[in-house]
Amino acid sequence: MLDKLQMYFQYSLVWYALIVGVLIALCSSLLGVTLVLKRFSFIGDGLSHVAFGAMAIASVLNFTNKMLLVLPLTIIAAVLLLRTGQNTKIKGDAAIAMISVGALAFGYLLMNVFPSNANVSGDVCSTLFGSTAIITLNKNDVFLCMALSAVVLAVFFIFYNKIFAVTFDENFAQATGTNARLYNLIIAVIIAVIIVLAMNLVGSLLISALVIFPALSAMRVFKSFGAVTVCSAVMSAVCAFFGIITSILANTPIGSTIVAVDVLAFALCCLIGHFTAKA
Repeated sequence: MLDKLQMYFQYSLVWYALIVGVLIALCSSLLGVTLVLKRFSFIGDGLSHVAFGAMAIASVLNFTNKMLLVLPLTIIAAVLLLRTGQNTKIKGDAAIAMISVGALAFGYLLMNVFPSNANVSGDVCSTLFGSTAIITLNKNDVFLCMALSAVVLAVFFIFYNKIFAVTFDENFAQATGTNARLYNLIIAVIIAVIIVLAMNLVGSLLISALVIFPALSAMRVFKSFGAVTVCSAVMSAVCAFFGIITSILANTPIGSTIVAVDVLAFALCCLIGHFTAKA
């Protein structure tokens, strides 16, 4: 096994997958804690479906760099979800369901009516469940992921106190002069960026798992916001690393394998939390 790993690590494509996977997992977990506490976990699922629809449009229009269309459309959808979710006539969960289902259906329809190649099912499966091979990542993907991840991490740490305040008591934060709407918007935009980054690796249907599972796992063990955030970030990065390594050795899809490792980590944290509570 070690010989096999050593052989694979000689290829830059494997390092590309590890770098992108760990960065995406790290960024996803940081915002995941906030989304879970705000009971807005499914925004990741909704935006991933929007990104799928945008990807279909980019394919039909023969965009060389699909990110130029997918990223702006997903950010716009994040803003619309935030504003629509605050509407008294359309609650947050209904807005997410409405936009996500519509975008998913629209994207699948476009890919069938205007297929970019003969293997439509393969394109849909790859977009929904992630790339089945590491060779789909290139140096440009890595550099773009590193740049956007740096922006996400910088924004999170710069506005950490404000995000903390808005997460736990939005009304009190507004009363003390914090522009809660602005920071909710920042959170939504960051999540949109993470969703687009993760599509090539884990697929649009599995992205929300990277957002939710590390946060829930950390909450089983720790109670403070800071400890949960740090634990979630470390756990998510470690799970992504071992998920990719397992995928290489077992020849399984990267996205599904990473999520499976996250699920096992959640089960382990539940056991630790159970025995810790009894102690």
